[in-house]
Amino acid sequence: MAAVVEPAFFNITLTQSSSSLPSNPPLFLRFRRHKPPSRALIAGTSCSCLADTSHSQASSADLQLPQGTAASSSSASSSSDDNFVPDRTRDRRKVVRLAWEKLVRWSRSWRSKARTDVLERTKKVVVLGGGSFGTAMASHIANKKTQLEVHMLIRDPLVCQSINENHRNCKYFPEHKLPDNVIASTDPKSALSDADYCLHAVPVQFSSAFIEGIAEYVDPSLPFISLSKGLELNTLRMMSQIIPRSLRNPRQPFVALSGPSFALELMNKLPTAMVVASKDKKLANAAQQLLASSYLRISTSSDVTGVEIAGALKNVLAIAAGIVEGMNLGNNSMAALVAQGCSEIRWLATKMGAKPTTITGLSGTGDIMLTCFVNLSRNRTVGVRLGSGEKLDDILSSMNQVAEGVSTAGAVIALAQKYNVKMPVLTAVARIVDNELTPKKAVSELMNLPQVEEV
Repeated sequence: MAAVVEPAFFNITLTQSSSSLPSNPPLFLRFRRHKPPSRALIAGTSCSCLADTSHSQASSADLQLPQGTAASSSSASSSSDDNFVPDRTRDRRKVVRLAWEKLVRWSRSWRSKARTDVLERTKKVVVLGGGSFGTAMASHIANKKTQLEVHMLIRDPLVCQSINENHRNCKYFPEHKLPDNVIASTDPKSALSDADYCLHAVPVQFSSAFIEGIAEYVDPSLPFISLSKGLELNTLRMMSQIIPRSLRNPRQPFVALSGPSFALELMNKLPTAMVVASKDKKLANAAQQLLASSYLRISTSSDVTGVEIAGALKNVLAIAAGIVEGMNLGNNSMAALVAQGCSEIRWLATKMGAKPTTITGLSGTGDIMLTCFVNLSRNRTVGVRLGSGEKLDDILSSMNQVAEGVSTAGAVIALAQKYNVKMPVLTAVARIVDNELTPKKAVSELMNLPQVEEV
């Protein structure tokens, strides 16, 4: 088939009809082609276009249009352009629909191949600690399999009795009924006996003493999944270091669980996403299978340091965010402070060997956003009250839960000095917690820091 040559020009001849001048000559118009004539124009007339690259005289195959056709042609062309917009919208929607369908097919295919043998093999899980998050995780795991025994090792006899008799944690979740297969105990031997997994939910500052007290009942191969976030004040150790050391077993299997998650929302089965981190990839995958559900997404990571240090430092940053809120400093300052705090956490974490992608992921930025901006955060609440003028001792004595950021603040600054990292915002929080700096003075000092290049 012969190739069609696109004309460079097209010519239109308008025949002028008049009763007084019957012999008027036709009006000749010549146009440079920028785009093809509209379909409406072609359909309503007889048109012949002439390819002309030498700009010569008009072709004899000119278009004859009756009077008044030019105006109607312009209107038709505009209508055609308007009709083109819905076509583009339909094309865009088709692309989005196909992309979504592809994602759904991939998800279904992946789920069909997902292993479930870990949950099937697991017969007993023990949770150390009876706080809000330990209770929420115990309830979550117990709901996944009714035949599974979930034992909670608790120090408080009243809470233990409440769980066993009323299936409620009277101290933290009096309105939430726990599954019947959640069993509370104050006896470490019975709680830990034949356990397949251990979830550690004891606050960091009390963990060493607690674990040393139960060490004789812990199997050397029992995997520990740590739910605790923070740094030990005197030693600067993270939970990945505290647990093996307290058990006197450097090879104790360890997983860190972290991410943006409030215990109350987990109890209410609201959609949540978290991360499990372990140097043992198989163990991380096993923990993922054990914990994941229709409302709890679990991602895996090998960056234990990044996940733990981000989980510890975000509590200190949340106190700073609360102080800004308590002082009514506005949204601009809140955004600036949290952004600076994120940078400080990244500087220290990467110096300690963490991956930058971990700090910008769920266990880093995700957890920071939740803790800094939501009123359910204990550490943010401490900051709000400090910014409002309350004394730290009065704030802590009125709380029935531990705000890890208070004790972690000093340890964070010691770490920063060890790794030679400047952390203005987090250092200011530590000074306020130590009652050596007022919130107002801290803001003034931070705003008067040298104007530097952003890094």
